[in-house]
Amino acid sequence: MARPSMKQEIIEAGLQTLHLYGFNGSAVGDITGAAGVPKGSFYNHFESKDALALVALDAYWERGADRIAVLADSSIDPVERLRHYFAALADFIADKDFRYGCLIGNFSTELASHHEAVRSRLASLYETWTRAIEACVQEAIDAKRTPPALSARDIASFLLNSWEGTVLRAKVQQDRGPLDLFASVIFSTLFK
Repeated sequence: MARPSMKQEIIEAGLQTLHLYGFNGSAVGDITGAAGVPKGSFYNHFESKDALALVALDAYWERGADRIAVLADSSIDPVERLRHYFAALADFIADKDFRYGCLIGNFSTELASHHEAVRSRLASLYETWTRAIEACVQEAIDAKRTPPALSARDIASFLLNSWEGTVLRAKVQQDRGPLDLFASVIFSTLFK
């Protein structure tokens, strides 16, 4: 009888552990302990913790697919889509009691300067994320819901950069204040 694969359990435990404690704050033993598998099982599926970090980033991104899909829903006004999208992200952060933040932002501050494979994957995710926001912002510009003084690309980049800073601040403060301020400023100044 073949032994069952523990890969999915390790990925799930890795995602949760890395998200909560960070890359440097998580040992392989912490991940396998959370997965309830022997430490040797980790190395049957992953060459290193770095390799798991890449898989965890992809899993994290895929779990946000439903939230990001709203940005492309042309049945909804583009500004309302943006408002709904950032509100859903804010709720996700708040539902985790502000302890987790955003794995993409967390890894950006922790790993981008010294883990090239992770930095490259983060850059790719930021580009994909920016393009999704940019398409929606372009619709808002076309509908004259935001001044065309800046390009959709610049506005999308600004929104994403501001969002990531907002999430870091909410994580530090452990409250919704920064999330609510983000929405208040963005939707009272950039969009009408």
